[in-house]
Amino acid sequence: MRCIVLLCMLAMTTLGFAQDTGSIVGKLTDKEMNNEPLAFANVLIKGTTKGTTSDFDGLYEIADVEPGNYTLEFSFLGYETVEIPIEIVAGKVTTVNVPMGASEGMALDEVVVTTTARKDSEVALLLEQKKAVSLETSIGAQELARKGASDAATAVSKVTGISKQEGTGNVYVRGLGDRFNITTLNSLPLPSNNTSKKNIELELFGTSIIQSIGIDKTFNAQNYGDFGGANINIVSKNYTGSGFMELGLSTGLNTEAIGVDQFYLNDGPNTSGFYNQEIPSRPFDNQFDTSWNREEANTPINTGFSLKGGESFNLGENTRVNLFAVGSFSNNYKYREGENNGAPNVGNGLPNSEFDFNRWSYETATTLMGNLGLRFGEKHSLKYNILYLNNTEQRQEEFDGIIDREDDAPEGGGFIQRSTFDRTQLLINQLLGQHDFTERLTVNWGLGHNQVNNVVPDRRQNTLLPLNNNDPEGPKSFRLVSAASENHRFFQELQENELAANISTTYKFQKNEDEEYDGKITVGYNGRFKDVDFEATQFNYQFLDINNQPVVDHRDVDAYFEQYDVNSGLYQIRTFRGPESFEDALLPQTYGGDQYIHAAYATFQYRLAPKMVLFAGLRGEQINQNIEWNTVIQGEDENKLDTFEFLPSLALKYELNEKQNLRFAASKTYTLPQFKERAPFLFQEEINQDSFGNPALENSTNYNVDLRWEMFPTSSEIVSFGVFGKYIENPINTFLVVSAANDLSYANTGDSATAFGAELEVRFNVLENEKDNGEALLTERLAVGGNVSYLNTNQKLDSQKVSEETGLSAAFTNTEAPLQGASDIILNADVSFYKEFTENRNMTATLAGNYFSDRIFALGSTGRGHLVDKGFMTLDFISSFSLNEKLSLGLNLKNLLNPTIERVNENAEGDLDMDNPAIPGFLEDGPVTALSYKRGMNASLSLSYKF
Repeated sequence: MRCIVLLCMLAMTTLGFAQDTGSIVGKLTDKEMNNEPLAFANVLIKGTTKGTTSDFDGLYEIADVEPGNYTLEFSFLGYETVEIPIEIVAGKVTTVNVPMGASEGMALDEVVVTTTARKDSEVALLLEQKKAVSLETSIGAQELARKGASDAATAVSKVTGISKQEGTGNVYVRGLGDRFNITTLNSLPLPSNNTSKKNIELELFGTSIIQSIGIDKTFNAQNYGDFGGANINIVSKNYTGSGFMELGLSTGLNTEAIGVDQFYLNDGPNTSGFYNQEIPSRPFDNQFDTSWNREEANTPINTGFSLKGGESFNLGENTRVNLFAVGSFSNNYKYREGENNGAPNVGNGLPNSEFDFNRWSYETATTLMGNLGLRFGEKHSLKYNILYLNNTEQRQEEFDGIIDREDDAPEGGGFIQRSTFDRTQLLINQLLGQHDFTERLTVNWGLGHNQVNNVVPDRRQNTLLPLNNNDPEGPKSFRLVSAASENHRFFQELQENELAANISTTYKFQKNEDEEYDGKITVGYNGRFKDVDFEATQFNYQFLDINNQPVVDHRDVDAYFEQYDVNSGLYQIRTFRGPESFEDALLPQTYGGDQYIHAAYATFQYRLAPKMVLFAGLRGEQINQNIEWNTVIQGEDENKLDTFEFLPSLALKYELNEKQNLRFAASKTYTLPQFKERAPFLFQEEINQDSFGNPALENSTNYNVDLRWEMFPTSSEIVSFGVFGKYIENPINTFLVVSAANDLSYANTGDSATAFGAELEVRFNVLENEKDNGEALLTERLAVGGNVSYLNTNQKLDSQKVSEETGLSAAFTNTEAPLQGASDIILNADVSFYKEFTENRNMTATLAGNYFSDRIFALGSTGRGHLVDKGFMTLDFISSFSLNEKLSLGLNLKNLLNPTIERVNENAEGDLDMDNPAIPGFLEDGPVTALSYKRGMNASLSLSYKF
């Protein structure tokens, strides 16, 4: 890494005084075909060899053009050649849109020349990053396609210092996980789709609906203050060209899923994902419709299709209408097999539970999105967005082995199967407005309504044990099952409604000699008004008459219940509240409440000197979070959180020269506990992983500082190096409660935590050649990009503080530890090759890799070391082939290396709490594997046809 930094500094000195460049982008349309996009037309800077051809959308881009006056030449076989004089300005993107015809002359006013950048272009986004005062990184649709990102979670994991949590759509930013980040859509907040998380899973957002994603790692007063890692803002696709329609088809497979002899799922859910199952009218009589047994599924071949289209037209003289819509459906089969073990015993290092496990899963994703844009002249615009997502996962899981080394199947032979269907529906409506009343005065506003419905209908679990513990391979039954909840049917529903509002006014002042304004003041208001309603009912099967329990075939559990009904005396059905005879037996366990956030802010931006810009802000937030619950753990009660946060921020940008910036940022933010983290509700979401909330949880306070140098050798290249630090007061962590159940909970686990790190990013073109074959100018380009981050975190752990503040018993193994989720090293790299064979045929191929080092999943407790996710590397190959102006193919190979995914419980090491009487000893016989499996390689072939 030291060598890379030295090379960057050398590059700074050798390139630092070169003149900045500009870029040319635009769109060509065909007047002979109702202004359809004109693909594969030639675009040449006259008098040079620099040029390109338009793509399927009629779009073209010429990067790294020296400032000056030029003539652009547009040509296409059988069409009139057009020449347009332009001026290239340093650091800006010049847009030239040209309608081309067969022979007739073209009026000058038909050509549109502006400096408006393409918002999804790598060049345009890089220029925006260069000009911005804040430290925001954006990744656009162009880069998403090149790197093969299929969803927003994969997309942001390509950004410096960000890694993705295996098996989920959650991301870590600079080692800070879900509770420290915030996700927005078009700058309006998004809800969570999961009771366990603060943020919505980014995997829900396919790249077909994304124009760009902005990742702001530093806080400014216009962002919500519940912010410690990053504000991730998804910008939905907005179409502005002429009419088009495109059909996409795809198919593929996962090597692990296709490699099993038979793929299994469960009874009930259909393949479309539109399924729900209500609690029957007679649940205590076992009148359920679905089978306990697994079912054979179809051959696990992944499929997908999409249809999208857009149109733009004028409505009257001053109104422009933009329309875009997309609908898609995809499915995905996955299979895992490996080890799944419980916490190890400190004395002998043996895990309390020890399983070989198999998981078959089937996922669906349905997306419907539409937007309508209206622009009234040059001063006013309105946008309406509607987005509907229906995402599901069906899982069939089986665990064989030791369930409890001191109780259930201590010698092995235990069997657990769990059938789960999890469905999330998300409906988003947004109305956005921008009004440029004068050259100086602008008003922006937005209204959003989000509705989430998450259901887990009729989750089924069976637990069977050997008739004789000394004969683990012998027959099985329910006879020795110790807890009624080990065999159950579970129904869960989460409903969340949120209304959000933004409004801001910006006033510019002090125009300079370049006809730009040195100063800008913005004042604004943000509001979030959310209500949450969660309820769950679990029907537990308590087995009676132990001596007469028959043998049960674990592959045909239905046969037992078909032969023996609830009147047999062998079992009874009860909820956590009690059997049917209890008055409130069917009363669900619930939690819910409301959250209101009112925020006012003001920002001040001013050019202090020709090369220095100041951006300062103040924000005040009033937060009210009221939560009520009715649970078995703590009965019926409520808790209120009422707090006001005053949040200052400061950013400075110094332009070292035309190609280099030096940036500084500092801020204060907070971390707000989530509803689930404060509700004393027992969640049994995974085998070996139960958790409940803590009403005593309080806010954390974050102090953040960043310093970054960046250089832009050309308009499409960047080299940057930055350092950052964070100081967190009263940090929130997940911890293992000292109890017989070993459940997880949440607490302010110490007085403080720190995080310090460094980040390096490089993106450059290795070669770029152009060749004239007599009919077209053909391009060949090789680009390389990469980023690496190093992070060092530390937090003070205080078991006594947790016990005093929460009443929960904690026994941290260490007095100090790194932050949860923090990898010391995160690395991303990609190499892309683009080649044009003819004016109608081209290819793009990208090899992209990602690596993260070990990170803590859960803090070490009761003498055990930390539970750690081991680092691994992934490698993806992404390619696309344009066969002609309408047809293109794609071939993707994901996870080529197929590494083993592993979680281990490490030995107790470091600063051990030797004086804690709750720690019986320290684990020294590890590390002990907690989880181990392979994901398999995903191969997919796609086809798209544009009408």
